[in-house]
Amino acid sequence: MGNGTKTKSKTEIRRELILEKTIEQGHVTVEMLAELLGVSAQTVRRDINQLCSENLLRRKHGGVESFEQQLNEPYQQRAVTNFSAKWAIAQAVAKEIPDGSTVFISIGSTPAIVAEALTVKSGLTVMTNNLNAAMILSNEPSNRIIIPGGEVRMPDRDVLGDGVLDFFNSYRAEYGIFGVAGVSEDGGMLDFHASEVRVRETIRTHCKTSILVMDSTKLTRTAPAIGGSIFDVDLIIMDQHPGDDFSALSDRVGDRLKLVGGDAS
Repeated sequence: MGNGTKTKSKTEIRRELILEKTIEQGHVTVEMLAELLGVSAQTVRRDINQLCSENLLRRKHGGVESFEQQLNEPYQQRAVTNFSAKWAIAQAVAKEIPDGSTVFISIGSTPAIVAEALTVKSGLTVMTNNLNAAMILSNEPSNRIIIPGGEVRMPDRDVLGDGVLDFFNSYRAEYGIFGVAGVSEDGGMLDFHASEVRVRETIRTHCKTSILVMDSTKLTRTAPAIGGSIFDVDLIIMDQHPGDDFSALSDRVGDRLKLVGGDAS
C-alpha cells in the first residue's frame, strides 16, 4: 500500500483557505481573515505577501482581491477553489477504484486532486497527460505511470500536442477519470479548446467505466468547445445536487449521479 494522502502543512492549508475565501468574495480584509482563521494579522499579512508574490492575489484597501476572471482561471486558483468539495469528490472516486486497476486521468485540477486520493492505492497502471497527477502517483513504487510526449503547458503541467490523442487511442483502461470546464443545459460537456474535447472523449470511449468529476460550480460556467454528453458517462460524482435549473438533467442521469457533499443525503 502507499503512504496515504500527503499531509499539508498548517501554512499551506491556511493559504488555500485565504485564496478560496478571496475568490469566493472577491475582496477580503486582513482583519476578516485573521478572525476567520484564528491567527494574528501579522501571520495573515505574511500569507498575503506570499500569495501576491505568486500572482494569485493582489492587494487592495487593507486586504486582498482576486484577479478578474480570464478565459479560464489560473491553475493554482482552480486547484484551491472549492477545495473541500473537490477533495470529497476525490475520496469518493478512490473508493470506486481497486488496487491494481488501469486508469486514465485527464488534465484539470479536480483530476489531479483525485490522484492525491489515489495515493492510498497500489499497483495502478495510469495513463495520463496530467503531469501533476503523474508525479503524485509516481511516489508509489508499485504503480506504473505512462505519459505521452509533447509540449508541457505551464503552469498547469498538462502535456499537449497531436500525439496526445494518438497516445490515448493506443490504450484501454478499466476506469477513465476526467473533468469538464462546464455543462450546458442540454447535458453537453464543455471545454475551452476543441483539442481538450477530443482527448476527453477518447478517454471516455476507451475505458470500461467513465467517471466525470466536477463540483457544482461547473454548472454555471460556459466554455466555447462542446463534445460528448453527461448522459454518455457511467458515473458522475458531484459535491451537491445540481439544483432546480438542472433538475431535468439529474432526473435523466438517475442513479449514475453520486453526491458527496452536504446535499448528498
